[in-house]
Amino acid sequence: MPPESTPAAEVSLPAARRSRRAPLAALLAGGLQALCFAPGPLPAWCLPFVQIATLAVLAALTFGADRPRQAAGLGWLFGLAQFGIGVYWLTISMHTFGGLPLPLAIAALLLFAAAMAAYAAGACALTAWLCAGHGRPEQRAPRQILNAVAWASAWTLAEWLRGTLFTGFTWLNAGYAHAEGMFAAWAPFAGVYGLAWLSAFAAAAVALMARAKDTAYDRSAAAVVGLALLTGLLGIVWGYIPWARPLGEPLMVRLVQPATPQSEKFQPELFLPTQTRIRQLAALAPKSEADRPAVVILPETVLPIFQDQVPESVWQPWRAAAETMQATFVLGVPLHLAAPTGDRYTNGAIALRPQRADASAAGPAWHYDKHHLVPFGEFIPPGFHWFVRALNIPLGDFDRGPARQPPLAVGGQFLALNICYEDAFGEEIAATVAPDGPDAPGASILVNLSNLAWFGNSWALRQHLWIARMRALETARPMVRATNTGATAVIDARGQVLGALDPGRPGVLDAEVQGAQGLTPYVRWGNLPILIWTLLGLLLAARARRYPPACPRSRCSNAA
Repeated sequence: MPPESTPAAEVSLPAARRSRRAPLAALLAGGLQALCFAPGPLPAWCLPFVQIATLAVLAALTFGADRPRQAAGLGWLFGLAQFGIGVYWLTISMHTFGGLPLPLAIAALLLFAAAMAAYAAGACALTAWLCAGHGRPEQRAPRQILNAVAWASAWTLAEWLRGTLFTGFTWLNAGYAHAEGMFAAWAPFAGVYGLAWLSAFAAAAVALMARAKDTAYDRSAAAVVGLALLTGLLGIVWGYIPWARPLGEPLMVRLVQPATPQSEKFQPELFLPTQTRIRQLAALAPKSEADRPAVVILPETVLPIFQDQVPESVWQPWRAAAETMQATFVLGVPLHLAAPTGDRYTNGAIALRPQRADASAAGPAWHYDKHHLVPFGEFIPPGFHWFVRALNIPLGDFDRGPARQPPLAVGGQFLALNICYEDAFGEEIAATVAPDGPDAPGASILVNLSNLAWFGNSWALRQHLWIARMRALETARPMVRATNTGATAVIDARGQVLGALDPGRPGVLDAEVQGAQGLTPYVRWGNLPILIWTLLGLLLAARARRYPPACPRSRCSNAA
């Protein structure tokens, strides 16, 4: 064997081993990433760090990929593990409550995870193409910073596309891992996608530092790490900015958690006794006159049939409870309402006010119609009727409500409702906070009604609470959540949980909630700034790829 071939053989063996380990590393990193979107099993304090570390593994694999196709494959494996584990609870709704055989439910979950993983694959492929040859030691700090920007921008674009296309699925967005931590205070500026960009940039910094090969390269990577730390320190400063100010007097709110088992919720023979039990729970006497709630909020579909099918014998006790407590009752109920264009069926909520008989089978005076519907659960995508027929899910095909609806005025506060996973779409929640003219004030308090009993006592409950915390941070508005089985909670305008009920147990949570006024930058501009920043980063990286930096003479001569 010629002597000159020996070094090449020695180098190729480690490279081959790394190539074989890369898919396993991507799967493991994706699986760990899935644990970062709510506490349990990991504690809350470490979620941001684990998220950055696991995404750094994928960034390093992407930077080390030989071709964009290889990077795409690694990104797809990462996403497959992330979504296969992170939203495992979808199988509970499909199998336990939908009646789909378990093997088919698991297959459906894996197909969904595979589709969601395509976005991560695209981000990795785009990064690998933009940063081709990034690992050369001659590339100094400016180029390494640009490589980190390219990775963060590609990842954020993929997150935004996933949250937008085909009605969007924002669950497990990288930014949600930072509802606490040094990046959280950036949420009022750039929203959850801005936090996704910062976390991806920090991950790239860690990856570049880990791949440092010599002193010059190490210093270049250190510059990227320094910028990532600087953004975190700036975030701490932003945390002291009062984005909102109090509006009026605090509002006494009661949140009701009925804990009705999903297997009993739609049983006709249990309708009357369940309504009696829930109404008695909602109308419990307050501890004192000062603690008397001004509004009592109940979960999504607490009345599980259309309002025009509810007998008067059920409406009358609910109206009497509102009158006795002198409180406005907000109930989640499917609505069947007449409209000029034909009858409308919506997943909605109504308000029962004291001294007003404004809720009956004929329709309420104030109501909210859910706008952002859940595919398969609330509307059937074209071509998937066969799949929905295989599931035993009631109330599965609703009409959409308007994008902007008037808030509910109670006690000098303005309550903007959202139902179920509508609060997973930050730009839509921000729109309810911004005023829409002198007669259409923005929300001072956000209200979420949910029924997550479809997913048992799973991660879905805690993940949804973390998502709600992000909406409070983005808008500088308190968020109250009334859910069937959890997580029923009060969140202040800084995203901190002030109180919560134990999941799966019936109870009420009485709290004094201070409404807020004032607009954050995110409410004013939405996702537009971070999208412009992301596209600008990609354009700069593409230009740098077209005009690569010249190789320093000393290094070129050494390489020769």
